[in-house]
Amino acid sequence: MSAPAPPEAANSVFKPRFIDIGINLTDPVYTGLYHGAQRHPPDLEGVLTRARSAGCQKLIVTGSDVHESAHAVELSKAHPDFIYNTVGVHPCSCLQFPSHATGPSALLAELRTLALAAKESGHCVAFGEIGLDYDRLTLCPKDVQLQYFAAQLDIAIEVQLPLFLHSRAAHADFARLLRDRLEKLPRRGVVHSFTGSEEEMRELVEMGFDIGVNGCSLKTAENIEVVRKLPLERIQLETDGPWCEMRPSHASAEFLSDMPLEEWKSVKKEKWVEGALVKGRNEPCMIGKVAWAVARIKGISLEELTEAAWTNTVRMFGLGER
Repeated sequence: MSAPAPPEAANSVFKPRFIDIGINLTDPVYTGLYHGAQRHPPDLEGVLTRARSAGCQKLIVTGSDVHESAHAVELSKAHPDFIYNTVGVHPCSCLQFPSHATGPSALLAELRTLALAAKESGHCVAFGEIGLDYDRLTLCPKDVQLQYFAAQLDIAIEVQLPLFLHSRAAHADFARLLRDRLEKLPRRGVVHSFTGSEEEMRELVEMGFDIGVNGCSLKTAENIEVVRKLPLERIQLETDGPWCEMRPSHASAEFLSDMPLEEWKSVKKEKWVEGALVKGRNEPCMIGKVAWAVARIKGISLEELTEAAWTNTVRMFGLGER
């Protein structure tokens, strides 16, 4: 199938504005720490500077467990009106509940307290990242994931924030647990880093959920077709950095051939210099590549795509915007 006509390039009149709905800024790589080894100085401020330069006006930092969620809240406090966050425990981290020193109920209570307080202060805009991941059962068994996805959904009903959701190779159980509580979750949420089938996408959209698209959502020809058919009013954009970068080997590469050159140089982490991207470490400033590819795939202008994504995200999460 031939590619749709390219989107209109950004020009002196139109400059795209972005909200990166899924960025893991609490990951140690943004402090220069890789697998326990310090490879370069902390450079989070440089990451944030590049994000702003690229048009990112808002970032939503993902909470992956209670500790990282608390860290994400602190980042939100340090960067008001720019960084917001989620609070939750990722399915691959759910063994933290039964192994908690004072028991799973205590950790669930801690999570609930953190979410409610961060919601009240305006820093937390979503409950998550929660869900199911059957691709990585070595990190957490299926029965534990199911138990604590359900338990966290019950907390979400009380907290009443939109959900920030994760689903990998687990759609039937994932959709079932959501449907069981759908009437009590009127704000729905977004299934981020989506890599499922068209049928799965359509079922989630019918349930009222938005779909988060990043580099991992554009790896294969099948992924491309799902994004092509994803309703514009259900798209949100993300990088999921430091992961999910877009690579030349991905199916999305053909849609980036006419994109203007990136303005940042990239170096290996061992040769880090201030102001440069680190090879293999994704950042919010790369969200423009996601947007360009999605616009090309859907055969619409960059402006139409990015403004729709902005509207969808603000409608769901607020982020201090009208």
